Amino acid sequence: MLANYLPVLIFLVIAAVLAGVLLGLGSGLGRYLSRAPNDAAKRTPYECGFDAFEDTRMKFDVRYYLVAILFIVFDLEIAFLFPWAVALSKIGLFGLVAMGIFLAILVVGFIYEWKKGALEWD
Repeated sequence: MLANYLPVLIFLVIAAVLAGVLLGLGSGLGRYLSRAPNDAAKRTPYECGFDAFEDTRMKFDVRYYLVAILFIVFDLEIAFLFPWAVALSKIGLFGLVAMGIFLAILVVGFIYEWKKGALEWD
């Protein structure tokens, strides 16, 4: 049984070694090839070339997260449509009806969210 997992174990070991080597090279060469001095001004956070106006840990409005979640939901709808379109000739009428029901449920949800004002940013 262990022989079945040996290729996976070898792959994981090679990936870990390669990641370590690349991180080490990046860190070492980054310090070696850096021409600018490592001073405090270089490490300060800035926005568009000047200091931040206010605390960067400000709270976002809940509507931002709601719109983001709605975008993800309706974006996943498109992700489900691609494999369905590829396999449509094999799944036939049943697949067409099933996807029609799926899209109808999503359209009803979209209209509900639109009427509730969840998509308005004001």
